[in-house]
Amino acid sequence: MAAYKPRVISLTKKPKQTFGFFLRLEQGEEGHLIRSLEMGGPAELAGMKDGDRVIRVNGTFVDGLSHSEVVELVKSSGTSVTFHIMDETTYKQAKAKGVNLSEPQNKANVVANGVAKGEQKPKLCYLVKSASGFEFSLFSSNDEDGLFMTEVSPGGVAYKAGVRAKDRLLEVNGENVEDCTHEQVVAKIKQAGNAIVFLLFDDNADKVCRSQYAKVGSRSATVKHLPHKPRIANLTKGPEGYGFMLREEPQQAGHFIKDIDRDSPAGRAALKEMDRLVAVDGKEVDNCSHEQVVDMFRQSGGECCLLVVDKETDQMYKLGKVSPIIFWEEMKDSNSPPSYTEVMNTATPAQPDEEEEEDLKPKFCRMEKAPDGYGFHLNGIQGVFGQFIKEVVKGGAADRAGLEDDDMVVEVNGVNVETSSHHEVVEMIRRSGNSLEMLVARKSVYEKLKAKGVNITRMLLGEEPKSQEPTADSPETSKKEIERPESPAKPERQRTPSVSSSSSAESIDERL
Repeated sequence: MAAYKPRVISLTKKPKQTFGFFLRLEQGEEGHLIRSLEMGGPAELAGMKDGDRVIRVNGTFVDGLSHSEVVELVKSSGTSVTFHIMDETTYKQAKAKGVNLSEPQNKANVVANGVAKGEQKPKLCYLVKSASGFEFSLFSSNDEDGLFMTEVSPGGVAYKAGVRAKDRLLEVNGENVEDCTHEQVVAKIKQAGNAIVFLLFDDNADKVCRSQYAKVGSRSATVKHLPHKPRIANLTKGPEGYGFMLREEPQQAGHFIKDIDRDSPAGRAALKEMDRLVAVDGKEVDNCSHEQVVDMFRQSGGECCLLVVDKETDQMYKLGKVSPIIFWEEMKDSNSPPSYTEVMNTATPAQPDEEEEEDLKPKFCRMEKAPDGYGFHLNGIQGVFGQFIKEVVKGGAADRAGLEDDDMVVEVNGVNVETSSHHEVVEMIRRSGNSLEMLVARKSVYEKLKAKGVNITRMLLGEEPKSQEPTADSPETSKKEIERPESPAKPERQRTPSVSSSSSAESIDERL
């Protein structure tokens, strides 16, 4: 397996920007491919190459997951993400030889603070208060020691941070509260202000821990729920060094990255000004002098691996009184990546409360084509019936007509298209000329109506069904205009965090 060891690449982007590459599935090719790298973008600067295969995303093995699941993992990671990448040649050789790429590099059962890393671990969760508060409650039980989470609002602050009902609370901002009273813990949470870090055990992990009488701390926790990620940078020394200065700043503890040369190894690894250095080749440097850290670089032999944090990430870890080195350890070992169920539970947007009633009706949208098109993307999933709406341009024809992202397309100009191919639906839209009528339903509405066996038509809106013959072809309309990969939309939409998609029999392509 050593010959097929992936390389680790951490990327960071600014809000409203992309990571600078497309993630693709291609006919006749295995794996999730890196394509169309943007020159000077985060991915290209970090060393990603065209044709590289993505093996893991934030420690989760993805080679067996669907394209949409991998995209969701990347999207849910926010502005920072860590990939395990394998070049095309090595990947194909490993596949040809039947190498199990999901196996960890080191199968030893490493133990930290009483919990084996292959077992259930506690979790760190970072909450930032909204106008509605943290959106959870605490309860205690006469039958069981400890304080537990309850009334976790679906889609609320706590839920999005990874908190779930029945989680047992172990620490508040790095302070153990297992022996505190309910009133004492509530007081600590109120004193914490607008941001707080919890150490929690979910119901299953808690039972395992109690059965083994194990005492755990934040050092043994998983960090997969934390929104801000440390970054791992692999550097190879160039003719003029690594291309940055290592500085100690007045009135700030730690060693900081400064004066980065853009075309240097540090610049290509996407290091940022004032990143704090956490570790060199896995060794923490917080308690080292400046000279000792410099000596680590000298002894690295021209190649080193750095763990760094930006200011926001550093503040979050300090609030929880835990070192970012636990991120390194979790990524390095990857002995217990999240299961498929965990991936879907953490990556899927929060669903509405079951008690909430939703108006189970489709939407009828009529629009006139503007000079820059209708202002939406028509998307499909390879091998699956059904088309859905993406990238609705704010203020565009589709937006004014009421189309929204993820709306499922039911009819086009009075014709049901639920079992039509992507190409067929695009052709129908193309033939419609400069006006278009669509019957769509929000994804949640569509799924509920289908589950009830309801036939979705305009009759659900209180109207009689109306069929409409498609108009003659318009020479100004093409499939390319409908999907808008090169639509002259507003400049700020050229690099957004949303995913630009197109699908066909040959490939599925996602911009990230």
